[in-house]
Amino acid sequence: MGYEVADGIARIVLRNPPVNALNDAGLSALIDGLRRAAADDGARAVLLTSAVPGRFSAGLDLKALADQPAARIRALVRKLYVELYDAQFELGKPSIAVVAGTTRGGGMTMAISCDVIIASESATFGYPEIDNGLLPAIHFAHLPRIIGRHRAFELLFSGRPFAAREAFDLGLVSRVVPDGEAEAAAVELARTFASKPEIAVRLGRAAFLRQNDLDYRRSVAAAVEDFATVSATEEARAGLRAFAQRPRKEG
Repeated sequence: MGYEVADGIARIVLRNPPVNALNDAGLSALIDGLRRAAADDGARAVLLTSAVPGRFSAGLDLKALADQPAARIRALVRKLYVELYDAQFELGKPSIAVVAGTTRGGGMTMAISCDVIIASESATFGYPEIDNGLLPAIHFAHLPRIIGRHRAFELLFSGRPFAAREAFDLGLVSRVVPDGEAEAAAVELARTFASKPEIAVRLGRAAFLRQNDLDYRRSVAAAVEDFATVSATEEARAGLRAFAQRPRKEG
């Protein structure tokens, strides 16, 4: 994970090849990066991007979870669901996810935690948790509100991948740009945000989040328990063991 600031824009860069899988250390670094950006007077907007070509994030490192006790899994999911949300809520400046590749599961959680998502045309999305006997529990809380109940159910329980254009049509991403242009488009938008009156943006963003996330924090706490409960079942344990034994699928 890297952190850098230039021209009023902070970049938090995911660097965990080959697929930016999320582990405890990586999530801690991401949350620390957001807190650092919140306290950085030189940063007026924040980009969350990836240094791994063709990847945003494959989500939680399921191979590492295969033999973990339920309490360890609960703590990791709490960090992804609760601590990441709190860090974004307290950021005080606009955040933009730059998705220029594959994003799945927990990677979707990271992207959707941002205020804006810019995606390249070849980017793909998906919620494959159900295929491993797990639940995309956090997405039960917000995805139906973004794209509608029935379309959300179909994506969450089929586990199928879908392309950037479909994500845009669903209202899941803010903008789709040609391949190779996602970072530049995000920087241009970040500069627009950074040019606005600082106090108005900070207070306005806080008001926007309060109005749109009234019950979200309570839902997040329930989602942690739902994920942890299902992950303790033998079905989920078998799915994680099977996942750990096979090569990682592309796309």
